[in-house]
Amino acid sequence: MLKATYTKYTLNLTEERGTSRGWLQTKDSWFIKVWNEEIPAEVGIGECSYLPGLNPEKSETYETKVAEVSKRINDHEFWLEKGLREFPSIHFGLETALLDLEKKGSKILFESSFSNSKKATPINGLIWMGTFENMMEQVDEKIAAEFRCIKLKIGAIDFEKELHILKSIREKSSEIEIRVDANGAFSPAEALEKLHRLAEFDLHSIEQPIKQGLPATMNQLCKESPLPIALDEELIGKFTREDKAKTLDEINPPYIILKPSLIGGIKGSKQWIELAEERGIKWWITSALESNIGLNAISQFVATTGNTMFQGLGTGKLYTNNIPSPLSVIGDEIHYRKDLKWDLSGI
Repeated sequence: MLKATYTKYTLNLTEERGTSRGWLQTKDSWFIKVWNEEIPAEVGIGECSYLPGLNPEKSETYETKVAEVSKRINDHEFWLEKGLREFPSIHFGLETALLDLEKKGSKILFESSFSNSKKATPINGLIWMGTFENMMEQVDEKIAAEFRCIKLKIGAIDFEKELHILKSIREKSSEIEIRVDANGAFSPAEALEKLHRLAEFDLHSIEQPIKQGLPATMNQLCKESPLPIALDEELIGKFTREDKAKTLDEINPPYIILKPSLIGGIKGSKQWIELAEERGIKWWITSALESNIGLNAISQFVATTGNTMFQGLGTGKLYTNNIPSPLSVIGDEIHYRKDLKWDLSGI
């Protein structure tokens, strides 16, 4: 019989970070542990990661739901599919804990050349929201580290200054792939004009130029924009295959961005990928400030998909108390280094 428990863990960022949902100094996760009572030494661990204002789950009842999942497993009840459909990050945590348990708690959830330390995954360098000077410093650091893809969060400071940052990147390199993420910051009335100005810098794409929930407007923007649009927040809260298909059909974007913790874990991501590829829509995957437990599951899953685009998986160094793991960012790639070991003593 399966047994389960959970632990709340507060991650401390190395410095305060600006996000579309405000400034963060800490972030909470809950680790679910599952094991077979006949083999207690083999423990599967998964991460339920919560970001205030972004997760569809409610903060005030989040831990109660994690506790309920643990209790139901201990009571020999099990309902991963229907019972957690509207709790995507908890689904992700339990789903990956069970995958880890299947592999005897090895943390090798998916066998691939990545998990075998033979191949790394290319990642983008993320420029966090901040002051103009701070963002310019981050850009210089990423260029010095020879990142081939830079993602810039925009919408937090003066638009002209953001354009100046993009211009400075282009003046230093015509080869760097530049992505921008507006997190819904543009109003529908101003969006197209801003997209035209952004397109002057030969950008790869823009994420979520206007807020989610305006499918007709977003569809029109996708048709008229000189810059390819990627959906991000638009995918959150779409729990059924029918709702997902409807979103893609109504908007028909060039790209979608998948955050497994926010869209129903590995299973939810696979469903979005299948629907997108049926429609000729391209995609990539990013983490959502998980610790190395969640990041490991996402990184290993990406490596099995065959997607060769730059992924958003470079968040492992954000925390002072992250879980020591074989994950390592070297240059603009994330590696799974078998010469490094997991240290799970803190959880």
